[in-house]
Amino acid sequence: MSTSVIEPGTRLAGRYRLEERIAEGGSTLWRAIDEILARAVAVRTFDPEFPRVAEVVLAARAASRLTDPRLTQVFDADDSGENAYVVSEWVAGETLEQMLAKAPLEPGRAATLLHEAAEAVAAAHAAGLAHLCLSPRDLVWTTGGTVKILGVATDAVLGDRYSDDPAAEDARGLGAMLYAALTAHWPGDPERSALPAAPAADGVAEPPRQVQAGISYAIDAIVCRCLGPEEPGRPPITTPGELATALRGVPRTPLPLFAGLGSAPPARPSRPAAPVNGSSTTRPEPAASRPGARRPVRPPSAPAPAGPGTTPPTPPPTTAVPRPPARRPGNRALIGIAAAALTVIVGLGAWALTGDDGKDKDPRAGASHSASPTQKAPEPKELAVSGATAYQDPEGEHPDSQIRKNPGAVVDGKPGTIWETQEYAGTDFGRLVNGLGVRLDMGGPVSVTKVRIAGLEGGGTLAVRVGDGDTVKSAAQRGETVIEARGSGSSVLVWFTKLPPSCKGRIGEITVYGTK
Repeated sequence: MSTSVIEPGTRLAGRYRLEERIAEGGSTLWRAIDEILARAVAVRTFDPEFPRVAEVVLAARAASRLTDPRLTQVFDADDSGENAYVVSEWVAGETLEQMLAKAPLEPGRAATLLHEAAEAVAAAHAAGLAHLCLSPRDLVWTTGGTVKILGVATDAVLGDRYSDDPAAEDARGLGAMLYAALTAHWPGDPERSALPAAPAADGVAEPPRQVQAGISYAIDAIVCRCLGPEEPGRPPITTPGELATALRGVPRTPLPLFAGLGSAPPARPSRPAAPVNGSSTTRPEPAASRPGARRPVRPPSAPAPAGPGTTPPTPPPTTAVPRPPARRPGNRALIGIAAAALTVIVGLGAWALTGDDGKDKDPRAGASHSASPTQKAPEPKELAVSGATAYQDPEGEHPDSQIRKNPGAVVDGKPGTIWETQEYAGTDFGRLVNGLGVRLDMGGPVSVTKVRIAGLEGGGTLAVRVGDGDTVKSAAQRGETVIEARGSGSSVLVWFTKLPPSCKGRIGEITVYGTK
């Protein structure tokens, strides 16, 4: 248990230097530096009187075995010394709550974001772990263009949260986050989000379609199935996996580099809601469970089909668009005269240049001027990729097992899945290898014009080679980098020749453009 005073500058385990307090309350979350690997990490320390230190450390060790890249990685946890601590990945980006402080998300993007989150939480449940206190503060769209869920397993212990049905509890939490993403209103415990409360009648939250325009009936029904109350013919969603499956059936929009871009117009609630108290930039400790804190959603009535005796709805009044003023006939006449004069001038000029001077001319002269039109080259387009394999330079006694886990993630069309390397002692791969990346099989010869690499944290150097052609290098920009790598071949190789400052390479998607 912690017994000494912890201040900025304190070193834990001889390597984690605490830099800045981020949140406090029973335990303290710090931004810290791992001095051995020279990277930022998140460190949680505990007050001397905190009663569940051993349980938090145990939960953190369990979470460290999770492999889904959309779940925050736990690096270290220890309670054997003077100061107990948990060390995890430092996640830089924008929380869902911060995005929604500006405006609700466009429904297709909200569906994509929560589909990624539901898949990630489902992966945690498959490993026997749950979250139990999901809120808009727990979903982050990172600066590298990926989804991250914070606090799996550990937040439940920190907040003393337990559930007889953890899958149903997390399905409700994800449903509430989807409600918030669509409306910028929060239907849950007000202590867990600074967003305005969802409009409600008789303690039941209004359906998203009645709060924000432009939400389809299909996605509205998914929210109602998560938050209840149950209705005949509308089976409830009781697990994160069921929610992920349901969201696959609605239109989803690919997320941009920053999920807050392209948000929907501000919500117009049908009833007054609680005023916005400001958006938090940190994640305070999760609140304890409160019975009835999350409001059920009043299910909307399905639109009735038109039929005999049914009065069709009155269409909204149309707004007349003023016509542009008509042009005067005199203007048309002047334009016609000017066009005729121009034609005469051009004709005279052509006659002066090519007119007959009385000499005999070769009938073949000028034949080149009437050559057939040049055929237009095909426009470059996105090329299909048959598969991807890991690449290491050179292969040898220091194999990187991490790069072989999911190289197909760079061509699966899902921005939330990433390919990554293991962590090294420096940006030069600890002098163990020269480069790491993926080789794309193009399924046959293609002509490549450029390659787009997305989901980058920024920093380091990327290289691209088409077939056996020349290597083109470029500094890796945060978000995405486009490299003009022209050449022909049946494969495209993309690799890091220098790692970013985190000493770990990550790629979300690779798109190849050219012609077959």
